[in-house]
Amino acid sequence: MANSTVTMSAKGQVVIPAALRKAFGLKQGTQFLVDTNESGDLILKKIPDRADLEKLLANIPNEVVEFDDNGHYDPKKSPDFDDWMKNG
Repeated sequence: MANSTVTMSAKGQVVIPAALRKAFGLKQGTQFLVDTNESGDLILKKIPDRADLEKLLANIPNEVVEFDDNGHYDPKKSPDFDDWMKNG
């Protein structure tokens, strides 16, 4: 995406160009963390909202894992959990 030049208003406001708002799904009320790096550059980091977290969680496998009295489980009944236990 091409660089854009923006100007700060007297109130300290900066408008994010429409193409960038659309590309990053930014809407009214989106919150940002304002940070700096070692070079003194300002960095805007979007704070994840509920929709972002729901998208992230949707990709996490969800399965019921049953343990016996000794704390063992059946890897065939819980393949995702078994993979996570073995590979992290």
